[in-house]
Amino acid sequence: MPLVRIDLNQGRSTEELQKISRAIHDAILAEYRIPERDYFHIITEHPDGQIVAQDAGLGFERTGGVVMIQIFTQGGRSQEAKERLFATVASRLEAAGVDGADVFIGYVENTAGDWSFGFGRAQYVTGELAVPAK
Repeated sequence: MPLVRIDLNQGRSTEELQKISRAIHDAILAEYRIPERDYFHIITEHPDGQIVAQDAGLGFERTGGVVMIQIFTQGGRSQEAKERLFATVASRLEAAGVDGADVFIGYVENTAGDWSFGFGRAQYVTGELAVPAK
């Protein structure tokens, strides 16, 4: 069950924001085979100047259309699986109108005991939810 934070500059329509969110979710569905309803996204729009996203010395320029993505999920997937996810996210976002140079992904792993889906309980630990297969 990934939790996805999406940070971007203000100026996109509600429809564009939904397309971006959906593109990311569809990539995760395709690569990780999670259930459709494991859809937890936080979209935050920022005024100009509040996102700084240079190229880390890779030699390309980003635009004001940058999309910063943080994916929080349980550990255990291979590096190859993560790389496939990164590529699929970029491809799906390109289809939604986001240039590949403007896609930035940070991937954060945790354990089953790090999640509570409500009522202050760790449902993976209590057995209320089955721990997803990797």
